[in-house]
Amino acid sequence: MEQENEKLELVYGLEDKPSPLETAYAALQHLLAIIVGIITPTLIIGGVLGLGERIPYLISMSLIVSGVATFIQAKRIGPVGSGLLSVQGTSFAFLGAILTGGFIVKSQGGGPDEILATIFGICFVGAFIEMIISRFLHVLKQIITPVVTGTVVMLIGLSLVKVGITDMAGGQWLLDNKPEFFGSAQNLGLGILVLIVVLILNRSKNPMLRMGSIVGGIIVGYVVAWFMGKVRFDFGVDIISIPIPFNYGFGFNWAAFIGVAFIYIITAIESTGDLTATSMISGQPVEGDKYMERIKGGVLGDGINSAIAAIFNTFPNTTFSQNNGVIQMTGVASRYVGMYLAAFLIILGLFPAIGGFFRSLPNPVLGGATIVMFGTVAAAGVNIIASMGRLGRREILIIAVSLGVGLGLAFVPEVLSQTPKAIQQIFGSAITSGGLTALILNLVLPRSSQS
Repeated sequence: MEQENEKLELVYGLEDKPSPLETAYAALQHLLAIIVGIITPTLIIGGVLGLGERIPYLISMSLIVSGVATFIQAKRIGPVGSGLLSVQGTSFAFLGAILTGGFIVKSQGGGPDEILATIFGICFVGAFIEMIISRFLHVLKQIITPVVTGTVVMLIGLSLVKVGITDMAGGQWLLDNKPEFFGSAQNLGLGILVLIVVLILNRSKNPMLRMGSIVGGIIVGYVVAWFMGKVRFDFGVDIISIPIPFNYGFGFNWAAFIGVAFIYIITAIESTGDLTATSMISGQPVEGDKYMERIKGGVLGDGINSAIAAIFNTFPNTTFSQNNGVIQMTGVASRYVGMYLAAFLIILGLFPAIGGFFRSLPNPVLGGATIVMFGTVAAAGVNIIASMGRLGRREILIIAVSLGVGLGLAFVPEVLSQTPKAIQQIFGSAITSGGLTALILNLVLPRSSQS
């Protein structure tokens, strides 16, 4: 294994124990790479669905649960967890399906508590889908191919770009209530400034600046917004956040559940790819029984961690692929780093002032950063498809029809206006409609050597 570590330029392998200071420093670099990614889905969901003063508490729970989930993955408790330096955080993939579910409850007259009760209820039940799938990964990979997964990931990113650009212009609330200020030069200028700073830092030769490009862009935008008088911190937060199981109750809605259930299936395949990459750069096998046992444990951990997330009032968790870059940069693959990182996340989550700070971010600042993130998600989908090499006519047809159906229905939802309400709610989501189209076409279109 030492020879393998040297080949990969690893300073510390999977089972090595760096000094406490070195371990803490490596964990802090992982924290820098993920903290905005963990918090942003909650900010978006809270802002779009109008969850108001609940947002700081939800952010605290996202940090605490990400810490617990990362510990489970790194520690490997029985069959649960990968035993790798596999970092967990709130998943972007579920954003579209969760927002759709929230709007369904809202259209039925439900308030913020009812919205959250239903979202966490369907996410809790859906987590068992991923747990079951983890036992049959070797079979499922034959059905859900890179064409299906890549198309769905593209749809996730493309469908969320609207949220990012809306925030850059001032946010949904401004569009609904004060449209005359929506898209003002100040708002767009602030969003573009954040975007430019992110791009400059990301292209830096300094690894630390590259890793912190999103954080750096948000900090610069926040400071400028402060001087422009756009920062408001006029809401109270508790001194400490106490995790309370199902704090908002437990609800369920079949129409909202279908979209979330489908994303759990896709997430299982995505996590398999992330865990394989982590295993490879950690000097661990990427084939054979030991590898498959590790991957199944990691995906099972994904499902259990998402169930824990729903119980403790936050959104589904998944493995974060960006941390593979941190492992490569630092040369530290020790899973003990994950345990330190878990402690840092839990400590940060216990203090809601952190959530309060992010709650005070002006929409244009958040939009300037998230437009990059969402575009990156779509690009990741392209990368997944590109991993297949040259595409045949069959694969191009699957991608073309799925994107056309998914984005078409998202852009013109009135197409379904004559159908039952349940159909509108389920298939109005680009992810659900386009994803199901990709899955069905992949099953029914005949394969041939000249496809």
